[in-house]
Amino acid sequence: MDFNLTEEQQLLRKTVRSYVDDRILPNIAKWDAAGGFDPVVWKELADLGFMGTCIPEIYGGSGMDYNALAILCEELERGDTAFRTAVSVHTGLNSLTLLQWGTEEQKQKYLIPQAKGEKVGAFGLTEPGAGSDVAAMVSTAVHDGDDYVLNGQKTWISLCDSADHFLVFAYTDKSKKHHGISAFIVERTMPGFSSKAIKNKYGIKAGNTGELFFEDVRVPASNLLGKEGEGFKIAMSALDNGRFTVAAGAVGLIQACMEVSVAYCEERSTFEKPIGQHQLVQQMIARMEAGYQMSRLLVYRAGEMKNAGLRNTRETSLAKWQACDFANQAADDAFQIHGAYGYSDDYPVARFLRNSKAPVIYEGTREIHTIMQAEYVLGYRQDKPLSNMLPSWPCDEEV
Repeated sequence: MDFNLTEEQQLLRKTVRSYVDDRILPNIAKWDAAGGFDPVVWKELADLGFMGTCIPEIYGGSGMDYNALAILCEELERGDTAFRTAVSVHTGLNSLTLLQWGTEEQKQKYLIPQAKGEKVGAFGLTEPGAGSDVAAMVSTAVHDGDDYVLNGQKTWISLCDSADHFLVFAYTDKSKKHHGISAFIVERTMPGFSSKAIKNKYGIKAGNTGELFFEDVRVPASNLLGKEGEGFKIAMSALDNGRFTVAAGAVGLIQACMEVSVAYCEERSTFEKPIGQHQLVQQMIARMEAGYQMSRLLVYRAGEMKNAGLRNTRETSLAKWQACDFANQAADDAFQIHGAYGYSDDYPVARFLRNSKAPVIYEGTREIHTIMQAEYVLGYRQDKPLSNMLPSWPCDEEV
């Protein structure tokens, strides 16, 4: 085991941190209050190579390893969850899924412009009545000549109004339940597609989240991702990548909570001494540090398994569950350390607390991950081989 970052990874961390300090932190309070960030940020992320960090160079990416993606997400969420979410959805859920399951034609048409940041990708799985219970979805795709006719609705979709391409899941054969779900690449410009943002969210206010609507959208058969009936497997493999990025982002949020809490401990005194000298405050700081170190190790272990081309559903689930819980606790502790000032916009801890709740729910609730981990230990759950595996790193050849 080597716990040292490569020079390339260290440079990436330095670059992302500099961008966050210079561009995000000075503006995030304004963007959070406005309910969206400056669209020019998309171009800035693309120019820095952040939109295709771990996508092979042959497909327009930077060709870095999967833990480079973790570092990117960690540092972006130190700025704000909205920016990590953008990368999680664009790269983790969409682009890596295209890399893993797409045909060469699909990669040339969709993956390359996404990796370059010329186009933005999103992911459409959740429906009003189908969250954790994916099989409860009602969206349908009916094969008609050279097309599939897609009808349905998706909700709580990040980048709903920003993305150009969407991976959308729908039933092609309802009678087969999970085995009747298929995956499609849908373009925003296809007739019958529309989106609508959800306003007044509790947290991640600077991020774009909303609904997708499909009314007789004709999707070319060539945009079927994988085979008919493989949609559930594709969605679950995509969630492995999405959960990995969410867990990495949670590490960054814990770090942000520690940074502002330590700073506040140095400026605030009670009972004639800095509050950092009070043991119960120290307990909260220590809890943040423990959560930060443990979460980071879990995330990087999952990343190394991805680098080796190994199934990591179990390890990624554990990292996502624990890191998000630790981040939620860290945000609550940071708020408590700030006392009444936690309610003031002069400090970011209220935003941290609001933002920390969503990751405990999306990409598999803590309850789902609790059950998964128990089933692994009890032997009730085993990961079966996939027909398409995420390529190992480095990836120098066409995949």
